[in-house]
Amino acid sequence: MLNIIILSSNYLLADHFKERKEHAREMEEKVSMLAKDRKIRSEEVLSTLKVSVNKQLPLIEDETEALVRTKTEIATRALALLVVAVKAEGLEQEVVEIITDKYDFQIAFTPKEKLFIRHSTPSQHDKTQFIWRYEAAWTLLWALGYVEELSPPTHICDVAAAVTFLQQSTKEQFLSNSKLRSISEILNETDLIYRYHWAVVDARVNELSIPSNINSCVVMERHYALNWLIGYMEQEWDDVSTDT
Repeated sequence: MLNIIILSSNYLLADHFKERKEHAREMEEKVSMLAKDRKIRSEEVLSTLKVSVNKQLPLIEDETEALVRTKTEIATRALALLVVAVKAEGLEQEVVEIITDKYDFQIAFTPKEKLFIRHSTPSQHDKTQFIWRYEAAWTLLWALGYVEELSPPTHICDVAAAVTFLQQSTKEQFLSNSKLRSISEILNETDLIYRYHWAVVDARVNELSIPSNINSCVVMERHYALNWLIGYMEQEWDDVSTDT
């Protein structure tokens, strides 16, 4: 009797595995033409700029799969990133606390950001890490329509302009003036930066020069922000991965 039960269980597991394989195959066949076109367009851009292209890299999410974050969620995250970045740059703790109160950011900061904001004398390592959040914030500012375009990641963003957005409006005004871009535009940039990032990682692994004067930190932060925007693997901000 026991042998019969074990055999029956094995058959069920085999059937389940077969169903999963069949489902995966069906999903591959349903690959969106939009995603394919996006990949081709990104590869053409990189080729024009003489950046290495890996044609074996898979497609990213398409419009039916990506998570569309709300304008409020993105605007709040952009402002929070600007606050941690100005603190990392050296803004006095008292002023940081005033800004935090002004924008009511007690619940906007992530766990890691809260630790950094509350620390009156953060380490140089932490300051270096968080000052690069200007680039992530700039990407979100683009998504909100405040930045006209994301240029090739060869130089750092306009920090002064980014800080101006924080200084010259209330949280409500900032949200009201935001004009969220379409998910298609956001996916276009996500696909492109994903392939840029592969080129950077490939150059580092193989001890080659990073192509076209790409700034690897700009690439990393932009990829991070864009993956968060499309809800990559449904990860929260502190846990976003930038797989290549």
